[in-house]
Amino acid sequence: MAEELNDKLQRAHELASTTNRQFPPDVLLHFYALYKRATEKNGFYIPPSNEGDLKGAFKMNALVQVKDMTKEEAREKYIEMVESLIGSIPE
Repeated sequence: MAEELNDKLQRAHELASTTNRQFPPDVLLHFYALYKRATEKNGFYIPPSNEGDLKGAFKMNALVQVKDMTKEEAREKYIEMVESLIGSIPE
């Protein structure tokens, strides 16, 4: 089951990364935070500090909002977001 969820997450990420749809910054940050939470080995990603104070602060805020999710919950939520905003994920 975990491997199947990982495969679906990767397909969802490919779909999200290649879509032509435009999303507001808050949606993009939520995608970012969920994906990082779902894929980081230690479970919590800290963005590099060389991205600029404001951009890094927004990313950190988004990451803090998902910090209490398990990796599995973050995977499932990311997949749900892709399906609801972009469309069904190809097999």
